[in-house]
Amino acid sequence: MTSPAKTTNQREEEILMELRRAGGSCRVNFLAERLGVSNETIRRNVRSLEDNAIVRKVHGGVHLVHRLHEAPFQNRMDEEAAIKERLAIRVAAMISDGDSVFLDVGSSTAYVAMALREHKKLYVVTNSIFVAQTLSMRNGNRVFLAGGELRPHDGGAFGAEALELVGRFNTQFAVFSIGAVNAESGFMLHDFQEANIARIAAQNAQVCIVVTVAEKFAKRAPVMLDHADRFDILVSDAPPPEDIGKMLKGHGIEFLPAE
Repeated sequence: MTSPAKTTNQREEEILMELRRAGGSCRVNFLAERLGVSNETIRRNVRSLEDNAIVRKVHGGVHLVHRLHEAPFQNRMDEEAAIKERLAIRVAAMISDGDSVFLDVGSSTAYVAMALREHKKLYVVTNSIFVAQTLSMRNGNRVFLAGGELRPHDGGAFGAEALELVGRFNTQFAVFSIGAVNAESGFMLHDFQEANIARIAAQNAQVCIVVTVAEKFAKRAPVMLDHADRFDILVSDAPPPEDIGKMLKGHGIEFLPAE
């Protein structure tokens, strides 16, 4: 969870609001245009926010400190849990006993793993220790967990060993959580290593499913998942805005609402 922001004036509050709307980072000149002030006014307020460890200034841009990394896994599991359960049921209904599936480290995907607990003889590939623990040693499933060091905040495995293992499998389905989706950049993630794993898994899967809460529509995250036409289905709890809907249609991506 984020700590309270220690702002000193209304302008700083406005800057933080725009940063949150932009997904946690944007350029100084963008903030100046949005707020109708000079670049120097923005820089002056940013220096104050940086002194209070609320933002971090980079060349030409500003980042929210608390958005540089995703919240711990359990926090994300607790956020909008009821919605994620509905999304997971929708995704699990597409997968049959005996199917092969890749599941990533996202919290929405973790709910999909839980929704698959009654499925039988699944062939599961994952870099998430949560997914592996949820689906292994039950109902005749075979579970392949990517190697490498496990991240402390979400139990995800990354690096060369993980990429090599995921690249060896051609699964019927691949299920991905995302950090944001917008009309200009498509699907986005907060972590470069997660994006690398997602690209490899998407290349090797027959059907690629993105599952996300609608709250992430029209948001931004630092890393783009290129080649959106590799994805086939978006599952969410509400229809996307018109511009995102056009983007999905242009890439041949079907939208499916949660049940």
